[in-house]
Amino acid sequence: MLRDIGDILPAKPEASEKALPLEEFKERRARFLKELNGAVAIFPSAPVAFRSNDVEFVYRQDSDFYYLTGFPEPESIALFAPGHPDGEFILFVRPRDKEREMWTGPRAGVEGAVAEFGAAQAYQISELDRVLPRYLEGVAEVYYPLGINEKFDQKVLKLLREAQSLRERLGEGPRALLDPRAIVHEMRIIKSPRELAIMRRSAAIAAEAHRVAISKSRPGMMEWEIQALVEYVFRVNGASSPAYPPIVASGPNATILHYIANNRELKPGDLLLLDAGCEYQFYASDITRTFPVSGRFTPCQRDLYEIVLAAQRAAIETVRPGVTLEDVHRSALKELVEGMRAMGLIKGETDEILASGEYKRFYMHRTSHWLGMDVHDVGRYRIRGEPRKLEPGMVLTVEPGIYIAPAEESVAKAELQGIGIRIEDDVLVSADGYEVLTAAVPKTVKELEALAGS
Repeated sequence: MLRDIGDILPAKPEASEKALPLEEFKERRARFLKELNGAVAIFPSAPVAFRSNDVEFVYRQDSDFYYLTGFPEPESIALFAPGHPDGEFILFVRPRDKEREMWTGPRAGVEGAVAEFGAAQAYQISELDRVLPRYLEGVAEVYYPLGINEKFDQKVLKLLREAQSLRERLGEGPRALLDPRAIVHEMRIIKSPRELAIMRRSAAIAAEAHRVAISKSRPGMMEWEIQALVEYVFRVNGASSPAYPPIVASGPNATILHYIANNRELKPGDLLLLDAGCEYQFYASDITRTFPVSGRFTPCQRDLYEIVLAAQRAAIETVRPGVTLEDVHRSALKELVEGMRAMGLIKGETDEILASGEYKRFYMHRTSHWLGMDVHDVGRYRIRGEPRKLEPGMVLTVEPGIYIAPAEESVAKAELQGIGIRIEDDVLVSADGYEVLTAAVPKTVKELEALAGS
């Protein structure tokens, strides 16, 4: 049985941890409009997707569209027109429809788009063909992200062609189609104080889910039962959903990096790799812990685990403004390679192994990725060909691991085969170092053994 609901709730969210206020979106739009430098930008909403026949997936707005507008509904277009006399931020939305709203819920409509979401002007989406051309008059460049919504792609491209056809006669009109994501993604990579408050809440919810899962796991349970516990904690704390399909990988399944079948029975002596984060107010968390379902690591499991933990600690200690994700990765890699050598998994000098890539048999992924509205968040990793330097307000994961396949012939010791270990935390780059947003989840051997099956 689960603990009472009241026992698994982190403290109720503060006002700063709730939905972002309209002022935050206004500030973003002002910055974005300035970056456009007189061009017009058009953003489509995410399309509705179908799971099967006429059953839709739960709708989730496109991250860039939501970042600039705060508008959550499908079948919408956002238009940004710097200095236009009719307004700089325009929304095209679904109209209010009493019959449809009875089936699918209320809509903001044209009035709500202005009153609730701050649009200077709003129109029904059916008016796009009529209204958009006048915002394109005299505009040389148009920003539009192709590939998000094919239906709107065709409509917008048709309108652009019509506007371009008038250029020879009028002497002006669009001559270039550009991608606005280059601008928006650079804005998104640095989180504001309000965004960080929401990300801390997302991290707190995911951390509680991991603590519950570690304490409740037992041999004989199914992986999907652990998944159900995790998702239960997410929802009772107000998270909208998992940020990605949870990985509940017991025993040899932990050597499969993106294992999501979650259908194996937990066996005595298994390690369980749990990789799960939630989405709260459009912001993701991403945590991985590996722990013994029977409550105790075997000596071999413990030795491997301590190597990964040392690598993660070294990588986290590297995080500060001015360093790069390459620096973070190298810190983890050095500890992993030296640990692998000590365990007899690979032979040779550390520098030679690093240069040859021999370690990739057991550690084949990078140590970090950006985190934000998307679990693998946007933002460039290299600037002018060089690794990007970390800045305050960036959030990244730190997640080294060791994975020894069940049939790894190069590993003579049978008890080492079929073990996968990963430890992952979400780390904020602060002004003078770092803050681990997910530190509430235990990760030392002693802490995990105390909590596992408690």
